[in-house]
Amino acid sequence: MNHLTFSLLSQLTLFQNISTKNPLAGQLFVTLTSVMLITAAVCFVISEITRNYSQVDKIWSIMPIVYSLITLSNSPDSPRIWLMTFLVNLWGVRLSYNFHRKGGYNIVPWKGEEDYRWSVLRQNPALKGIRFTLFNFFFISLYQLFLILLFCMQLVVAVEYSNVSLNFIDLLATILMASFILLETIADNQLFEFHLLKKQKVETDGRFSLSLQNGFMYDGLWKYVRHPNFIGEQLTWVSFYLFGVAASGQWINWTLSGPILLILLFVGSSDFTESISLKKYPLYDEYRETVPRYFPFKKILKNDYLKINKL
Repeated sequence: MNHLTFSLLSQLTLFQNISTKNPLAGQLFVTLTSVMLITAAVCFVISEITRNYSQVDKIWSIMPIVYSLITLSNSPDSPRIWLMTFLVNLWGVRLSYNFHRKGGYNIVPWKGEEDYRWSVLRQNPALKGIRFTLFNFFFISLYQLFLILLFCMQLVVAVEYSNVSLNFIDLLATILMASFILLETIADNQLFEFHLLKKQKVETDGRFSLSLQNGFMYDGLWKYVRHPNFIGEQLTWVSFYLFGVAASGQWINWTLSGPILLILLFVGSSDFTESISLKKYPLYDEYRETVPRYFPFKKILKNDYLKINKL
């Protein structure tokens, strides 16, 4: 709640500054914010009616595409906006496909698989009754969509400094963002294949043998870090921040709150996910002790399997 209040107040102040310097960027700011607020209200109402609280999950990969296309329609002559839009759409289409193949979408838009973590949270005594409704409104619907808008605000910065030509930092941002999209793609593909084999309970040619034995993913990129897909997602948007740096010439600008809050969200999300895994899988605690969360700074010992391979 404090993050949301602080961010909203900051955004109001920033809107005044942007509008003064560049009316076109100020109008874009208002348009994107209006779209976000309307979408948050719709997600809240639908999730309360259907009791499926994955409405924001369904559009997590879609809203940045919407924001980028709105921005492109307002500034069609900017090479930087075209480049940013292409990368955002590449990220969004890939992530939407991954969500689709896991059953997240349905021909009836408000149906589809619900993230299992919302079900766990509904059982929490601290979130019973009206408290979960408030949690749904302020966090699931409003805060998450506001966060998506925040880490997409490089689009507004690019419009604000539309007179600045493409430069080396744009090239760096492009290479990094494309690399981290690829990282997330590999991680998601490995995880999807593992869950498919686990669900079908079929014999394999040795792929994911340790993971299938223990019940949780430990092969592939998961030998080195516990959440390679999460770090790919975070670093994708940290890289996107560099486009704002390239446009403004400022290494630290007002849009930095977006990737910072995204990282904090994923820290909390990974903590919660792991707390569930600890209860389900006896060996997960050993895995957590021997494999780092995001970055493979711990040296992997003896054939990458550490102690867990001996259990």
